[in-house]
Amino acid sequence: MNSLILRTTAPLLLILLALYSVFVLWRGHYEPGGGFVGGLLLAGGVALYALSAGPSKARDLLRMLPRTLIGLGLLLGIGAGVAGLFIGEALFFPIWGAYIPGVGATGTVPLFAICVYLVVAGTAAEILLTLAED
Repeated sequence: MNSLILRTTAPLLLILLALYSVFVLWRGHYEPGGGFVGGLLLAGGVALYALSAGPSKARDLLRMLPRTLIGLGLLLGIGAGVAGLFIGEALFFPIWGAYIPGVGATGTVPLFAICVYLVVAGTAAEILLTLAED
């Protein structure tokens, strides 16, 4: 698109959507939201930036291939899933760590939400950027 308004506001909207996606990710343990919705918000911001600047500049902005995000999320997710086996519990057994004020509880459940966030953001961004390139 060749719109001055879109080219001007897209970088700011990308930053706002990325920050809001992290907020939705962290809020997802206690209220609706989580890794899936947060990942879609981040991919939507990347798609909006790709509409304004082009898909090649959007890929450069990510600094990491979306496929790398998918792989990283899958590897961390497997680690979070099998962590319970190492302490003699079942697969996907929730292991909770320390509670950090302002952040919340740590452990395998928040780690798995981050894994979902990475996989969804990478998959949606890859699909949207591939469609934008064609």
